[in-house]
Amino acid sequence: MSNLRSKVFCIGCGKTGTTSIAAALESLGYRMGDQWVAELLIDDWARRDFCPIVEYCHSADAFQDIPFSLPDTFQAVDAAFPNSQFILTVRNDADEWFDSLTRFHTKLIGKGRLPTADDLRKYDYHGPGWMWKANALIYSPEERLLYNAELYKASYETHCQSVVAYFRNRPNDLLILNVADADAMQRLCEFLQVEYTGQAMPHLNTSRG
Repeated sequence: MSNLRSKVFCIGCGKTGTTSIAAALESLGYRMGDQWVAELLIDDWARRDFCPIVEYCHSADAFQDIPFSLPDTFQAVDAAFPNSQFILTVRNDADEWFDSLTRFHTKLIGKGRLPTADDLRKYDYHGPGWMWKANALIYSPEERLLYNAELYKASYETHCQSVVAYFRNRPNDLLILNVADADAMQRLCEFLQVEYTGQAMPHLNTSRG
C-alpha cells in the first residue's frame, strides 16, 4: 500500500480483538504476518533474542498476537522499524479481559471447565505441550498459579500501562482501540490515514456462547 509508513504492529494482549483487527487490516490492503509462524518465535522472545523476530517482520506489513502482544517486543520492533505505527487493543477493563480469556480456553480445550496444566500439556497446538509452555513463559511455570485471576489481570494491566508510558510523547504512533466501540473502524482508518467508507469493524473469534 502506498500510504504505509513502515510497519503496523498490533500489540494488545490476546482476547482484545486481535483477530478482528487483523481482518480489518487485511480488508484495508495490509499483508498480515503468518500468526502460526510467528507464534513459534516465543522461545526467542523468552530469551529476549529479538533478532529472529525482527527478521520475521520483513515478511509482511502488519503483525498481531504472539510474540507482538508480549512485553518488550514492541520496544524491539520500534527500534528496528522506525516510523512504524502501533495499535494497542484493549477491553473495557481487566476483569472483562480475564473473563474472555478463560471462556476462550474453556471452549478451546473442550472439557466444559477451565483447563488444567495437564490439559494444556496434552492439547495439540504446535504439537503437544506448546500451550502449557506458552502459559508458563507468559504468566508463571507454577501450576498452582494457572488462571490465577490476580496474576493474569496484573499482567494485562502492566502491559497496557507500559505501552502507554512508552508512547506518551508520541501520540501519532499509538492508537488505543476497543474494537467493540461503534467508531472503532473509523478511528482505525483515521489513524492509518486511509479512507473510511463506512465499513464496520469485523468481530471474529469471539469466546461468547
